[in-house]
Amino acid sequence: MATRKYEQRLRAEAAQETRRRILDAVYQRLREAPSEPVSIDRIARMARVARPTVYLVFGSRAGLFDAVGADLLQRGGFDRMLQASAHPDAREALRGAIHAIVEMYAAHRDVLRVLASMALLDTAAVGGAVQRMEQGRATGMAELAQHLDKQGSLRPDVTLDQATDLLWLLTSFDSFDLLHSGRNLPLDQTSATLTTTAERSLCR
Repeated sequence: MATRKYEQRLRAEAAQETRRRILDAVYQRLREAPSEPVSIDRIARMARVARPTVYLVFGSRAGLFDAVGADLLQRGGFDRMLQASAHPDAREALRGAIHAIVEMYAAHRDVLRVLASMALLDTAAVGGAVQRMEQGRATGMAELAQHLDKQGSLRPDVTLDQATDLLWLLTSFDSFDLLHSGRNLPLDQTSATLTTTAERSLCR
Protein backbone atom coordinates (compact mmCIF):
# COMPACT_ATOMS: atom_id res chain seq x y z
CA MET A 1 0.00 0.00 0.00
CA ALA A 2 2.81 2.40 0.91
CA THR A 3 4.54 1.66 -2.40
CA ARG A 4 1.37 2.41 -4.36
CA LYS A 5 0.86 5.74 -2.58
CA TYR A 6 4.48 6.65 -3.26
CA GLU A 7 4.08 5.84 -6.95
CA GLN A 8 0.86 7.87 -7.10
CA ARG A 9 2.63 10.83 -5.53
CA LEU A 10 5.46 10.57 -8.04
CA ARG A 11 2.99 10.49 -10.93
CA ALA A 12 1.15 13.52 -9.54
CA GLU A 13 4.41 15.43 -9.14
CA ALA A 14 5.46 14.50 -12.68
CA ALA A 15 2.10 15.69 -14.02
CA GLN A 16 2.46 19.01 -12.20
CA GLU A 17 5.99 19.42 -13.51
CA THR A 18 4.79 18.76 -17.07
CA ARG A 19 1.99 21.28 -16.66
CA ARG A 20 4.43 23.87 -15.33
CA ARG A 21 6.85 23.33 -18.22
CA ILE A 22 4.08 23.83 -20.77
CA LEU A 23 2.84 27.03 -19.13
CA ASP A 24 6.38 28.38 -18.86
CA ALA A 25 6.90 27.58 -22.54
CA VAL A 26 3.84 29.70 -23.40
CA TYR A 27 5.23 32.62 -21.37
CA GLN A 28 8.61 32.28 -23.04
CA ARG A 29 7.09 32.15 -26.52
CA LEU A 30 4.89 35.19 -25.89
CA ARG A 31 7.91 37.20 -24.77
CA GLU A 32 10.21 36.01 -27.55
CA ALA A 33 7.77 36.37 -30.45
CA PRO A 34 4.90 38.67 -29.38
CA SER A 35 3.75 39.29 -32.96
CA GLU A 36 3.52 35.62 -33.96
CA PRO A 37 0.64 33.19 -33.33
CA VAL A 38 1.28 30.67 -30.57
CA SER A 39 1.76 27.26 -32.17
CA ILE A 40 0.91 24.22 -30.06
CA ASP A 41 3.61 22.28 -31.91
CA ARG A 42 6.18 24.92 -30.95
CA ILE A 43 5.02 25.00 -27.34
CA ALA A 44 5.27 21.22 -27.12
CA ARG A 45 8.83 21.25 -28.44
CA MET A 46 9.86 24.01 -26.05
CA ALA A 47 8.30 22.13 -23.12
CA ARG A 48 9.93 18.86 -24.25
CA VAL A 49 6.63 16.99 -24.52
CA ALA A 50 4.66 15.42 -27.33
CA ARG A 51 1.97 17.54 -28.97
CA PRO A 52 -0.87 15.27 -27.74
CA THR A 53 0.39 15.78 -24.18
CA VAL A 54 -0.55 19.46 -24.36
CA TYR A 55 -4.12 18.50 -25.27
CA LEU A 56 -4.16 15.72 -22.68
CA VAL A 57 -3.23 18.20 -19.93
CA PHE A 58 -5.32 21.20 -21.02
CA GLY A 59 -8.02 19.71 -23.23
CA SER A 60 -7.83 22.28 -26.02
CA ARG A 61 -6.06 25.41 -27.20
CA ALA A 62 -8.68 27.47 -25.36
CA GLY A 63 -8.09 25.37 -22.23
CA LEU A 64 -4.37 26.10 -22.44
CA PHE A 65 -4.95 29.85 -22.53
CA ASP A 66 -7.52 29.62 -19.76
CA ALA A 67 -4.83 27.96 -17.66
CA VAL A 68 -2.34 30.67 -18.62
CA GLY A 69 -4.81 33.33 -17.49
CA ALA A 70 -5.48 31.59 -14.18
CA ASP A 71 -1.76 31.09 -13.64
CA LEU A 72 -1.06 34.76 -14.32
CA LEU A 73 -3.60 35.79 -11.72
CA GLN A 74 -2.23 33.38 -9.14
CA ARG A 75 1.42 34.25 -9.69
CA GLY A 76 0.69 37.95 -9.98
CA GLY A 77 -1.03 38.16 -6.61
CA PHE A 78 -4.76 37.95 -7.34
CA ASP A 79 -5.32 36.66 -3.81
CA ARG A 80 -3.75 39.83 -2.40
CA MET A 81 -6.15 41.92 -4.47
CA LEU A 82 -9.12 39.95 -3.12
CA GLN A 83 -7.89 40.34 0.44
CA ALA A 84 -7.34 44.06 -0.02
CA SER A 85 -10.78 44.66 -1.53
CA ALA A 86 -12.38 42.84 1.42
CA HIS A 87 -11.03 45.37 3.96
CA PRO A 88 -13.82 46.47 6.33
CA ASP A 89 -13.16 50.13 5.56
CA ALA A 90 -14.34 50.81 2.00
CA ARG A 91 -11.80 53.57 1.34
CA GLU A 92 -8.96 51.32 2.49
CA ALA A 93 -10.38 48.54 0.33
CA LEU A 94 -10.29 50.88 -2.67
CA ARG A 95 -6.68 51.89 -2.05
CA GLY A 96 -5.51 48.36 -1.36
CA ALA A 97 -7.28 46.85 -4.36
CA ILE A 98 -5.81 49.35 -6.81
CA HIS A 99 -2.32 48.92 -5.37
CA ALA A 100 -2.60 45.12 -5.59
CA ILE A 101 -3.87 45.28 -9.18
CA VAL A 102 -0.97 47.51 -10.20
CA GLU A 103 1.48 45.02 -8.69
CA MET A 104 -0.30 42.16 -10.44
CA TYR A 105 -0.08 43.87 -13.83
CA ALA A 106 3.55 44.83 -13.31
CA ALA A 107 4.56 41.26 -12.45
CA HIS A 108 3.65 40.03 -15.95
CA ARG A 109 3.33 43.21 -17.98
CA ASP A 110 4.89 41.88 -21.20
CA VAL A 111 2.76 38.73 -21.30
CA LEU A 112 -0.44 40.62 -20.49
CA ARG A 113 0.24 43.14 -23.26
CA VAL A 114 0.70 40.36 -25.82
CA LEU A 115 -2.42 38.51 -24.64
CA ALA A 116 -4.49 41.69 -24.89
CA SER A 117 -3.34 42.19 -28.48
CA MET A 118 -3.75 38.53 -29.43
CA ALA A 119 -7.29 38.47 -28.04
CA LEU A 120 -8.40 40.69 -30.92
CA LEU A 121 -7.06 38.21 -33.48
CA ASP A 122 -7.70 34.85 -31.80
CA THR A 123 -11.10 35.29 -30.21
CA ALA A 124 -11.80 31.56 -30.00
CA ALA A 125 -8.91 30.77 -27.66
CA VAL A 126 -7.00 33.77 -26.38
CA GLY A 127 -10.00 36.09 -26.62
CA GLY A 128 -12.12 33.79 -24.51
CA ALA A 129 -9.45 33.50 -21.82
CA VAL A 130 -8.94 37.26 -21.65
CA GLN A 131 -12.69 37.83 -21.57
CA ARG A 132 -13.08 35.48 -18.62
CA MET A 133 -10.27 37.26 -16.78
CA GLU A 134 -12.00 40.57 -17.41
CA GLN A 135 -15.33 39.23 -16.22
CA GLY A 136 -13.71 38.39 -12.91
CA ARG A 137 -12.37 41.94 -12.63
CA ALA A 138 -15.78 43.38 -13.53
CA THR A 139 -17.41 41.40 -10.72
CA GLY A 140 -14.77 42.56 -8.27
CA MET A 141 -15.17 46.22 -9.19
CA ALA A 142 -18.96 45.99 -8.91
CA GLU A 143 -18.57 44.58 -5.40
CA LEU A 144 -16.08 47.31 -4.48
CA ALA A 145 -18.48 49.99 -5.72
CA GLN A 146 -21.24 48.45 -3.60
CA HIS A 147 -18.89 48.43 -0.61
CA LEU A 148 -18.27 52.17 -1.05
CA ASP A 149 -21.98 52.84 -1.52
CA LYS A 150 -23.07 50.91 1.58
CA GLN A 151 -20.65 52.86 3.76
CA GLY A 152 -21.84 56.18 2.35
CA SER A 153 -18.45 56.90 0.80
CA LEU A 154 -19.72 57.76 -2.69
CA ARG A 155 -20.36 61.37 -3.60
CA PRO A 156 -24.08 62.26 -3.82
CA ASP A 157 -23.81 62.94 -7.55
CA VAL A 158 -22.21 59.54 -8.31
CA THR A 159 -24.49 56.56 -8.92
CA LEU A 160 -23.54 52.97 -8.18
CA ASP A 161 -23.36 52.21 -11.91
CA GLN A 162 -21.12 55.21 -12.53
CA ALA A 163 -18.81 54.14 -9.71
CA THR A 164 -18.61 50.62 -11.12
CA ASP A 165 -17.81 51.95 -14.59
CA LEU A 166 -15.06 54.26 -13.35
CA LEU A 167 -13.47 51.55 -11.21
CA TRP A 168 -13.58 49.24 -14.23
CA LEU A 169 -11.75 51.89 -16.27
CA LEU A 170 -9.13 52.76 -13.66
CA THR A 171 -8.26 49.14 -12.86
CA SER A 172 -7.86 48.10 -16.50
CA PHE A 173 -4.51 46.91 -17.83
CA ASP A 174 -4.57 49.72 -20.40
CA SER A 175 -4.92 52.39 -17.70
CA PHE A 176 -1.99 50.87 -15.83
CA ASP A 177 0.16 50.54 -18.94
CA LEU A 178 -0.50 54.06 -20.22
CA LEU A 179 0.88 55.45 -16.98
CA HIS A 180 3.61 52.93 -16.20
CA SER A 181 4.95 52.35 -19.73
CA GLY A 182 3.55 55.30 -21.66
CA ARG A 183 4.42 57.95 -19.06
CA ASN A 184 7.31 56.00 -17.49
CA LEU A 185 5.85 56.35 -14.01
CA PRO A 186 7.26 54.06 -11.30
CA LEU A 187 4.85 51.58 -9.74
CA ASP A 188 4.19 53.56 -6.58
CA GLN A 189 3.39 56.69 -8.58
CA THR A 190 1.21 54.74 -11.00
CA SER A 191 -0.73 53.30 -8.08
CA ALA A 192 -1.01 56.70 -6.39
CA THR A 193 -2.26 58.38 -9.57
CA LEU A 194 -4.97 55.78 -10.14
CA THR A 195 -6.00 55.80 -6.48
CA THR A 196 -6.14 59.59 -6.26
CA THR A 197 -8.21 59.77 -9.44
CA ALA A 198 -10.64 57.20 -8.06
CA GLU A 199 -11.01 58.88 -4.68
CA ARG A 200 -11.41 62.39 -6.08
CA SER A 201 -13.93 61.23 -8.67
CA LEU A 202 -16.00 58.91 -6.49
CA CYS A 203 -15.65 59.69 -2.81
CA ARG A 204 -16.95 62.39 -0.51
